[in-house]
Amino acid sequence: MKPKLFDSHAHINFNAFKEDGFEIVKKCLEQGIWMINVGTQLTTSERAVYYADNFKKGVYAAVGLHPMNLKTGLVKIKIDKEEVEFETKEEDFDYQQYKKLAQNPKVLAIGEIGLDYWRRPKTKKKQEQLKNRQKDIFVQQIKLAQELDLPIIIHCRLAFDDLYEIIKQIPKLRGVFHCFTGNWQQAQRVLELGFYLGFNGIIFKKDLREVIEKAPLEKLLLETDCPYLTPPQAREQRNTPLNLKYILNEIARIRKLPAERIAKITTNNACQLFKIEDIKK
Repeated sequence: MKPKLFDSHAHINFNAFKEDGFEIVKKCLEQGIWMINVGTQLTTSERAVYYADNFKKGVYAAVGLHPMNLKTGLVKIKIDKEEVEFETKEEDFDYQQYKKLAQNPKVLAIGEIGLDYWRRPKTKKKQEQLKNRQKDIFVQQIKLAQELDLPIIIHCRLAFDDLYEIIKQIPKLRGVFHCFTGNWQQAQRVLELGFYLGFNGIIFKKDLREVIEKAPLEKLLLETDCPYLTPPQAREQRNTPLNLKYILNEIARIRKLPAERIAKITTNNACQLFKIEDIKK
């Protein structure tokens, strides 16, 4: 059975779903919602693969080291209790370790990777050191994606120009800007490179109407980023892929198109980007 919706960025692999993650996934599959659980460090990447391996179809994984979890020695890592249960040390990127994990056939992307300048040191010198460290690891993970012929899932916060300068120089790179919050001019630059734009519950908080109206439907992906960014219509505070319908309906409202059409197109987009063969059967 083909999916009705595809959550291109979920985190059922996070601690927030420790007690009922498998039950949530089963409910999603029963309702025709497929998903990619996205890693942010080695432990959550391994957990994403674990979930994918426990379901025959409809549940996939992405593995990668999030810039906020990168070991730099320049900023203090803030542990997110929703993400991991125990306080962990900053992580170095181990290319071979991630490569081994990413060779699992259920791994469809390298992510979530990118640049994040939100938390930064006080001095300009250390800020530059932090930026350079993030850029270096971002490029290493892009190389891993290229080696394995996988798309990338990009995290970008307060770093668009630096990130764009990196990706525009790498030919045949493909992927998605997760949780896109840029303006239309930035969106155009991303789209010209062939990238997709991922939209989630942030669209209820930020004015992204122009981007949603103008972007080609063939380049849009739906996501929840659960357990975060819960749509205001949801009953519980913790977000889940079951709330993807609210993102769908809002985009359909903005585009003035039937939700069924948006659902079909965005699901096909996920199929194309992540090369999900069994979704076509």
